[in-house]
Amino acid sequence: MRTRFAVLGPVRAWRGGTELVLGPPKQRALLALLLTEAGHPVTVHEIVDALWGQDPPDTAVNIVQRHIGALRRLLEPDLPAGSESRRLLRGSGGYRLEVAADDLDLLHFRALRQRAAQAGEPVAATELLIEALALWRGPAASGIAAAVRSHPAFTALDDEHLATVKEAAELALEAGPGLGARVLVTLRQAAAQHALDEGLQARLILMLAATGHQAEALDVHRTVRTRLADELGVQPGPELQTAIQRILGGTLALRAPAAARTPESTRTTGSDGSDGSDGSDGSDGSDGSDGSDGSDGSDGSDGTARTRAEARTGARTTVRPAQLPADLPAFTGRHTDLARIQRLLPAPGEPVPAVVISAIGGMAGVGKTTLAVHWAHSVADRFPDGQLYVNLRGFHPTGSVMSAAEAIRSFLDAFEVPAQRVPAGLDAQAALYRSLLAGRRVLIVLDNARDTEHVRPLLPGGPGCLVVVTSRNQLYGLVAGEGAHSLTLDVLSHEDSREFLCRRLGAERVAREPDAVAQIIALCGRLPLALAVVSARTAVHPGFSLAAIAAELRDSQDSLDAFAGEAPAADARSAFSWSYQLLTDEAARLFRLLSLHPGPDCSAAAAASLAGQHTGHVRPLLAELVRAHLLFEPVPGRYGSHELLRAYAGELSRATDNAEELEAARCRMLDHYLHTTHMADRALAPSRDRIGLRPHLPGVTLPRLPDQAAAADWLESNRSVLLAVIEQDARHGSGEYSWQSAATLELYLDRNGRWQEQLVAQTAALGAAQRLGHIRGQAHGHRALGFVSGRLERWDEADAHLARAMELFGETGDRAGHGGAHRYAAFLANRRGRHEEALGHYAQASTLYHAAGQHHIAEGNIANEVGWTHILTGKYQDALDQCGRALSAHQRAGDRNGEAAAWDSLGYAHHHLHEHDRALTCYGHALRLYREIRDHYLEADTLVHMGDTHHAARDGARAALAWREALDILTRIDHPDAAHVRGRLKDVAVPGPSPHG
Repeated sequence: MRTRFAVLGPVRAWRGGTELVLGPPKQRALLALLLTEAGHPVTVHEIVDALWGQDPPDTAVNIVQRHIGALRRLLEPDLPAGSESRRLLRGSGGYRLEVAADDLDLLHFRALRQRAAQAGEPVAATELLIEALALWRGPAASGIAAAVRSHPAFTALDDEHLATVKEAAELALEAGPGLGARVLVTLRQAAAQHALDEGLQARLILMLAATGHQAEALDVHRTVRTRLADELGVQPGPELQTAIQRILGGTLALRAPAAARTPESTRTTGSDGSDGSDGSDGSDGSDGSDGSDGSDGSDGSDGTARTRAEARTGARTTVRPAQLPADLPAFTGRHTDLARIQRLLPAPGEPVPAVVISAIGGMAGVGKTTLAVHWAHSVADRFPDGQLYVNLRGFHPTGSVMSAAEAIRSFLDAFEVPAQRVPAGLDAQAALYRSLLAGRRVLIVLDNARDTEHVRPLLPGGPGCLVVVTSRNQLYGLVAGEGAHSLTLDVLSHEDSREFLCRRLGAERVAREPDAVAQIIALCGRLPLALAVVSARTAVHPGFSLAAIAAELRDSQDSLDAFAGEAPAADARSAFSWSYQLLTDEAARLFRLLSLHPGPDCSAAAAASLAGQHTGHVRPLLAELVRAHLLFEPVPGRYGSHELLRAYAGELSRATDNAEELEAARCRMLDHYLHTTHMADRALAPSRDRIGLRPHLPGVTLPRLPDQAAAADWLESNRSVLLAVIEQDARHGSGEYSWQSAATLELYLDRNGRWQEQLVAQTAALGAAQRLGHIRGQAHGHRALGFVSGRLERWDEADAHLARAMELFGETGDRAGHGGAHRYAAFLANRRGRHEEALGHYAQASTLYHAAGQHHIAEGNIANEVGWTHILTGKYQDALDQCGRALSAHQRAGDRNGEAAAWDSLGYAHHHLHEHDRALTCYGHALRLYREIRDHYLEADTLVHMGDTHHAARDGARAALAWREALDILTRIDHPDAAHVRGRLKDVAVPGPSPHG
């Protein structure tokens, strides 16, 4: 399949009709370098020098080799393993890229230029040069890092372009006005970029005069002369002097059409308006007639201000531009977002007191432009002096970003300001633009801005105008410096997504397959661009069922193939790439590595572990990704990404990074989560028996967990990620991380009532341990599954799992693990009323713990649990003795969790002895400790016990208060015990309904 390349502008490549994702910035820069020397070898030394300059890393050569390998796989995906590349060849101490002349714009450009040199006739030669210059879409290799693009290989291409522009201008002066006008567009752009190139400016002056823009030619000469004096301290050289003499002396044969030769265009003196001839005859509206009769919708004072501005600038205009693109007929939803923007404006009929700026941001494809245009249409009638719109192309696939100067020039054209009245230079043009807006009420939509500086020159200077800016970047500077109101768009709601499909596919078709519709919405991630692509494909195949479309999306979940449209604007992969290609190398690498992260969001420490760098180094990279809307920050310090962006990052990673690097990053991330979970579990339950871990890998970052509150917060923030880690490693990894993580997370999941999650996680972990043949891992899995099965009252499964756990712990000689299995069996025996059986298990557990040298567990935890068993059998005095022993043991060991449990048990024993005051005192101690260590479930459990005691003491109000507080906690952590507490509240007769009843 044919592969085509472009380097005259952004570096791009296509295989057939599909544009290729060229990988990270350094890899794109390497391809660009090879393209500049297509057909010729580039040495490794030259490559390293171009990519890193004077400070290459020690691994530079290895990095180059990896990028070469990735480019070979990209450009020749069907090449058999081990075969020699036919396109990217090794030799002469470097690499050579073979490209056909018709497949690279640079080679085509040079061929056209050579044909022009051989043409021998001005018209034909100019035509060929115009065709050659049309191949350029911006500076050579634009989009790669500025430091790399400054390399002579790329600046030489820019010099070729400049030389060709000059050649075309020379020939066009001989070829006639038609070709001259076509060359003038390119000539203007080049002159703006090379303001001090006298030869280029001289050609621009001559071309302007030759095409009927004599006043502008004189203005350009005056500006260049001033700039040369101010910046270089020199006078114009021979080329500029000759050009101006030809114009003033009448030796230049002007070929402008008669219609263009107005008095202003032929006047050679007073061209700057100093003689007043351009503003004294009343033709510029100086009588105020355009602003005093209210015909433009403004009052007389606005008209007077406008007239004065026009008199100062000489730019008379009564035009009311109407540039808004058409509104989308099928616009859907966004009611909340529209209401937020609407609040920026005063009530209809009231004037806009100042320039109002709304900055709409969001990821690619989220619908920023659609929303901006839709809302602009809804309020356009409030801006009677017109509506301006420009697509600034801040993230255009060609890299041809519209400059502020180009945008202002287009606005001046919209107001029909004559070309000879437009001054040279951005500052002067911006001043004219602001003067035109003075006293007017104009709606201005600046779409697709790159950053704050891109739009700042386009902002009006006085009140009455509304500016709407859209950008994929977060425009912090616009908010801080200009008082803009920021609105970041999220994906559509489920309801709006369904309405989106109804509008495009028809309500009847959507209603026939509600399940398939729900799947399509979920698989599209509720992203408008993805929904639009799928809708378009579905609409052109009315015979396809929506279930078949959903199945296609499921099959391509790891890629964006299902979301590829005909044009880049309708292609999710292309849309995302425009943001990705602007990233720095390090941010691009981090974006790719984050595709390995299994959960919905992550912390900076997790991202740092993936990258193998310090957190302080990674935070600016995360901020860069957030600004580009490739990540979002749902809460401070946590970073998430849309599902389709994750799929895109995964595609890039597979195409760019080698397998060894990716596996190392994955292991660092898993070590981060495993070791931090271990730290948090140790903080919450210091005396608990737990598995030992090997040291974590180099490059792993662990957060600080200074106390139990921080440990509990970390576990809750990362719970969904930890569950995903267990599942992912069990299915696709070694399995070792899976069973270790599950064993470490077990207590937290149990305490918080996450029993279904526990069941899924431990089942996956047990499968991983069995696949590994890891006996100890299997023992832990069976023990955890036995306990959670008992929680769910699956008694046969519980007994089988615990029996197998005891057998495996016995095989490995793990007495502490074996003792823990007996404690679990004792707890479940008590749940079934088998209290003697429970005491037997506790006796065996105590023996095993002593044999393992863990006397503190036997003396503290088991004593408390035996005491609880005595409470259940009505032996309250024995319970007080056992729980008292437990309390003393935990206090000696400094185990606050165990101490709190013992106080709670003592309270429960006193409650059953009808010693209510003592019970409440004990509960008070337990409650204080549980709150200090942030054990929310046991805090709620103690509150329930306190409520029971108040109720037994016939204090219904305090009982209800304690139960409601417990219910609040249990509801917040979504614990199953909440239902039992609701039942208590319904049974107690006290004033005031329960908020959860």
